[in-house]
Amino acid sequence: MKYLRQFLVILAISFIGEILKYFLPLPIPASIYGMMILFIGLLTGIIPLEAVKDVGKFLIEIMPVMFIPAGVGLMSSWVNLKPVLLPVSIITVVSIVTVMIATGRTSQWIIRRGKKKEETKHE
Repeated sequence: MKYLRQFLVILAISFIGEILKYFLPLPIPASIYGMMILFIGLLTGIIPLEAVKDVGKFLIEIMPVMFIPAGVGLMSSWVNLKPVLLPVSIITVVSIVTVMIATGRTSQWIIRRGKKKEETKHE
């Protein structure tokens, strides 16, 4: 029953994201709205972590299985993908490297900023 209740909390938040997508004329996917609602709810304590923790762990554990349909779809679309494989591969590699660099720089900046705040508190 606990898992069902936690899953229903996540589904309700996803449904709210779908409603927001329907009413807001922004090019943002409903899943992003749902994740932001869940994130803000967890940060503020409106949604306690225990309300979604176990099901969240379960969904992360089965995530690789969820990629099987996408892989099969790619294999069945090989005829359409073959002509654009090189450009898509280049774009993918450049995007991955860009995201890694941006994430690393942002993490370093946050860590340095935290260390500076700690140093000023100790002085």
